[in-house]
Amino acid sequence: MRGNLFGGLTAAVIALPLALAFGISSGLGPLAGLYGAAIVGIFAAIFGGTAAQISGPTGPMTVVMTGIIAQFLTYYPDNGLALAFTAVMLAGCIQMAMGALKLGKYIIMVPYPVISGFMSGIGVIIIVLQLAPLLGHSASGNVPMALLALPGQITNMSMANALMGVLTLLLLIF
Repeated sequence: MRGNLFGGLTAAVIALPLALAFGISSGLGPLAGLYGAAIVGIFAAIFGGTAAQISGPTGPMTVVMTGIIAQFLTYYPDNGLALAFTAVMLAGCIQMAMGALKLGKYIIMVPYPVISGFMSGIGVIIIVLQLAPLLGHSASGNVPMALLALPGQITNMSMANALMGVLTLLLLIF
């Protein structure tokens, strides 16, 4: 019971701010991030394969979903979110089918540089998208637009936000 309690507390401390941040960076708001994390946790508890599994929102999924939501909302403004939800459900069905067919063991065939490059690219995307909030401006879900807006955001940055961000980073590092 003690291990479950501390494991749940650790997961909550990590997942709550992460879920809020991912909801904001997806463009759907912090409440969407909370709902997403709660639903993922429920599904992982019901269908999870290991007793020590901790599930939550991930950076790569946020970046992928931001692109999917943006594209569907651009082409189908009235029902874009429903289509994005359908894409998520289909992806979940594909993952469950792959699990039932025991295809997870073949992930070792993906070369390390591919996985490393993908994860590094996602990291750069997340950093670029979080520079605007660090400087006191609203976040953009579009990397090229975020990079184009960066010079103007630097000249008009909020010193309080920037100082808080730097102090937070120093706290995390040291």
